[in-house]
Amino acid sequence: MSTAVLVGLGVAVLVVLLLAAAAVHVLPEYERGVIFRLGRIQPLKGPGLIVIIPVVDRLTRVTLRTQTYDIPPQDIITRDNVTVRVNAVTYFNVVDAIRSVLSIDDYRFGTQQIAQTTLRSILGQTSLDDLLTKRDEVNQRLQQVIDSVTDPWGVKVTIVEVKDVILPEGMRRAMARQAESERDRRAKVIHALGEKEAATNLGEAAVVLEAHPAALQLRVLSTLLEVGSEHNSTIAFPIPMEFLRTLDTGRAATVAGNGHPAPSPSAAAPPVTTVPPATAAHDPQARKQPTPPGVRRRHRPTPDRKNRCPPARPPTRPRPSAATPRASRPASSVRPRRSARSATATSSSPACWPSWSSSASSCT
Repeated sequence: MSTAVLVGLGVAVLVVLLLAAAAVHVLPEYERGVIFRLGRIQPLKGPGLIVIIPVVDRLTRVTLRTQTYDIPPQDIITRDNVTVRVNAVTYFNVVDAIRSVLSIDDYRFGTQQIAQTTLRSILGQTSLDDLLTKRDEVNQRLQQVIDSVTDPWGVKVTIVEVKDVILPEGMRRAMARQAESERDRRAKVIHALGEKEAATNLGEAAVVLEAHPAALQLRVLSTLLEVGSEHNSTIAFPIPMEFLRTLDTGRAATVAGNGHPAPSPSAAAPPVTTVPPATAAHDPQARKQPTPPGVRRRHRPTPDRKNRCPPARPPTRPRPSAATPRASRPASSVRPRRSARSATATSSSPACWPSWSSSASSCT
């Protein structure tokens, strides 16, 4: 054989190998092949070994596995005008490979964009409380809206989950105060219910203790035992009221046995009435009447009417001026010093006072 023949055979074998490699494809189980023959769609191929016509057919591989897309954080204004940052994640997969190729250029990019816009739209119609408390309902609504848009593309959105809601710092503090107030309210309600139940149980216990007085003493002793076990320095020992009533009864019996009525501890002292001296001195009926009990009569000797004289007016003395020295004052202007007792007696005694030792009176 000539060299030219050998070269031609080698080239032919190489071309056949290249054509065989381009015509034979192996598709895994999770992939499908969409074939365009001279621009016309062909039946779906795969999985396994498929053969196409090189240069005439164009094969497009489409995966059927579930794909994930992490939606970046979006600045959203909720229905109650609260600005939050929300990020989410989307799970989707292709259910119709032919429509995913014919209906949209890139179904992955289209699904990602519609997920972002739908997230902002739906959460903008939701209040902050619903976003935080009704997360499942929000996720289900997002999934339904996005899936309704991607369904003509042959793409099924299975799950949409809101991952995180980032609140402003002021809103966090307000929510913390609200939660604290709610916990305080619940604590007060629970405490009130406990007091109510305790009062009911104490009422029932009081009925039982009233029927069995010895049980009260046992309860007192057990309380003292509990207090003593805590190593306290002060112990308050309660005295039953029956013991005090017994002491009062015994005291009343002792006083009654001596012939004196027992004074009541709550009775007030009788008022003391003072009879004016003029009434007792000049009214003979009042003088003869006996003094009622509890009334203290004030006795004062009656002066003789014949020897009564008008009170003498004390002489006026010239008051020395402040500029005159004490040493240069006249002796008549200097008041003699008297003791406190004589000064009090003089100021309280009238100018003409009867002498109690005799019937005559002396006037100054």
